Amino acid sequence: MKQQIIFTQDIRSALADVVKDIPHDRLFVLTDTNTRQYCLPLVDLPEAVVITIPSGDANKELNSLSHVWSALQEGRATRHSLLINLGGGMVTDLGGFAASTFKRGISFVNIPTTLLSMVDASVGGKTGINFGGLKNEVGTFCEAACVIICTSFLQTLDQENILSGYAEMLKHGLISQQHTWAELLNYQLEELKKQEKLEELETLLRKSIAVKERIVTEDPHEHGIRKALNLGHTIGHAIESFFQGRLLHGYCVAFGLIAELYLSCIKTGFPTEKMRQTVRFIRSHYGTADITCDDYPTLLALMQHDKKNLANDINFTLLADIGDIRINQTCTDEEIKEALDFLREG
Repeated sequence: MKQQIIFTQDIRSALADVVKDIPHDRLFVLTDTNTRQYCLPLVDLPEAVVITIPSGDANKELNSLSHVWSALQEGRATRHSLLINLGGGMVTDLGGFAASTFKRGISFVNIPTTLLSMVDASVGGKTGINFGGLKNEVGTFCEAACVIICTSFLQTLDQENILSGYAEMLKHGLISQQHTWAELLNYQLEELKKQEKLEELETLLRKSIAVKERIVTEDPHEHGIRKALNLGHTIGHAIESFFQGRLLHGYCVAFGLIAELYLSCIKTGFPTEKMRQTVRFIRSHYGTADITCDDYPTLLALMQHDKKNLANDINFTLLADIGDIRINQTCTDEEIKEALDFLREG
């Protein structure tokens, strides 16, 4: 059954309808310390047992997962219970993993509260935790029963977290159509607090989610075209692991996009001017990556652990043009170092 995605400005009413429609014996809500304070009061679930974990991607790990399992067990959850994941990508990833494994699987609903989780972590069925210093090393494919998206939550975010999610939207533009890519480059992110800009962002967000939905529906378990969604992530995840949570995911993806678009130019013929337009946008909003050539061996070693790799080859998704996707591309260490040199240029 296809996962249901609901867009709403009335989160209480939408959630009440969803909870009523999903049969369950007990109700649980997973939050982190931030969403418990700022987002939980906006929903109305007095009958739910609230489970809270520390905020921040560094807490997307085994101890937090064990805490959720223990809280479900202590709350007498059964295979017929329902878990609501209220938070950003860390909460929806970890909560989805906890739900997919507890009692061999209970139903869960995602309510993403950041732009990143709305566009990325809440859609597509990937759940998981970080392990051994590597991103999303352990997890499952398991879709939520429903995803409820309320863009009003975005007004509580700072600019850095807006940018973190926007990088994933930019990636979706690159792997879809030229006019979508152009719209994303022309959107005035700095004016998001204006209501009309929030409405315009919701339109872009709907298009972005539709891109991901189409690809995930075609390839739910990442055997083929779903690898398109990894554009920017081979190098991006290595940067994220290198900085050990000190740099937001979307910033790492944005830097990964710069390097992997450079590789696309030299390996698959991506148009140089489109690469430069995208790079200008990223550098003007995200700055530059604080890495040196001395860090290259560590970054290359981290890339060797990427789940997409085939044998000993580091595997990339590259582009020949906007929407012209080339999966399973390999590059030499020297080519990757050249791309990292380009990334470091101010």
